[in-house]
Amino acid sequence: MSAAELEDGDWIRGITVRQPWATCILAGKRPENRPKPWSWRGWVLLHAAKAKPESAVLRDPLVVRTIRGRELHLGAVIGVARLTDCHQDPDRSSLCTPWAQPEAWHLVLADVQELALPIPVGGQLGPWKPAPDLLSQVLQQLPDLRP
Repeated sequence: MSAAELEDGDWIRGITVRQPWATCILAGKRPENRPKPWSWRGWVLLHAAKAKPESAVLRDPLVVRTIRGRELHLGAVIGVARLTDCHQDPDRSSLCTPWAQPEAWHLVLADVQELALPIPVGGQLGPWKPAPDLLSQVLQQLPDLRP
């Protein structure tokens, strides 16, 4: 695959996640909870939303342990991950992880990689296609990232 094809971005999408959840993903949170299922499978840019985190969430013991010592970047791509599955836990069953929310759709993420330098950029709801210049900046930091 050529550099131009890589920068075209048909093989990758972005996902905007509020803080502190975006940083929790970098530190091992699986899955990401969503109200609707996603059909996309493949690489996603992890974008931290611009909104400041709610103070009540920052007191949750699971969150506190996970983000300790980490900066909560806002309005920036902070990493990449591979979206491998999207499922819902059956009614009245045990949740798949302590991070899973009942009745939510769980985006299963693997191969999470943190960017050394967050890239400021706006995001949007749902899976979004990154602009070529944003993807180029990500590939400068992760040159081995491929479809």
